[in-house]
Amino acid sequence: MRMPLAPTVPAAPATAAASRRETGGKQPPAAERVYAHVKRGVLERRYEGGTLLTEGELAEAVGVSRTPVREALLKLEVEGLLRLYPKKGALVLPVSAQEIADVVETRLLVETHAVRKAVPAPPGLLDRLAELLAEQREQAAAGELAAAAVTDRCFHAEIVRSGGNDILSRLYDQLRDRQLRMGVAVMHSHPDRIAKTLAEHEELLAALRAEDADAAVAVVTRHVGWFQHLARGATR
Repeated sequence: MRMPLAPTVPAAPATAAASRRETGGKQPPAAERVYAHVKRGVLERRYEGGTLLTEGELAEAVGVSRTPVREALLKLEVEGLLRLYPKKGALVLPVSAQEIADVVETRLLVETHAVRKAVPAPPGLLDRLAELLAEQREQAAAGELAAAAVTDRCFHAEIVRSGGNDILSRLYDQLRDRQLRMGVAVMHSHPDRIAKTLAEHEELLAALRAEDADAAVAVVTRHVGWFQHLARGATR
């Protein structure tokens, strides 16, 4: 297997002083800082699929030794984001067609069930969804695609959590990283999709307000099912 050349790793976005302020004067352990830095880079596509990351570059970027870098990379390999190659580095795994298909299938099972349970909507759900929709619209207008993808996931997660089934909510949360990564990739490769996403979120909110469970399920099925065509070839 031929490895792509590793690009220069960008510096960690937060300084040591900023990290200490955010954690009450204490920095998180070194391995946690490396883990957060790399994972954020992968999910936000600063490290795209096929990028080879080296321990030395990551250690320098985060300001730690190589030992915590190794620990962080092992954890990320277990999570399916990287593949380690001894003495070479860690390869960022691209989003595969099978991964997209599996996520879509699971989301449809969970979300169609959850949206039926959300009719009638429990207290506070409709207001929260309207707030998230407004936030996502602002992020899209500002070109903040990674942030819009996070808000997109939160919108759907609120509906799942509203059902009060903790086991189902935890199952859905396990898809979080894969959803975020796919969402950012889709927004970059299909820039017109963000407008369609906002319109479908609006449509879903309207169906919930009208207490029309069948209409809400139809919107979710169309909205989530759109990703199926990515599994048939458009995997960027």
